[in-house]
Amino acid sequence: MQKTYFVYVMANRSRMTYIGSTSDLNARVYQHKHGTTPGFTSKYRLNRLVYFESTTDARAMVARERELKGWRREKKVALIESLNPTWEDLSAGWYDD
Repeated sequence: MQKTYFVYVMANRSRMTYIGSTSDLNARVYQHKHGTTPGFTSKYRLNRLVYFESTTDARAMVARERELKGWRREKKVALIESLNPTWEDLSAGWYDD
């Protein structure tokens, strides 16, 4: 069975964004939503999953994360809005709390 890797974008209500990568999207989003890890995302309450993509190639995941982080904000917003025009929380309802 192949492992799946994810590149994802978290945002807050003001649409500030954070790009990350993980092999366990469910667990990582939980950490962001509940602020279990101190840092940028908990400080600015970046707790809404607004975009993600998956691959089975770990190197491709790392390369894609670097690519997205290098983009200007306008390009990142266009990517998010191409699949999620209203910036809905894609992880709404994932957790029972």
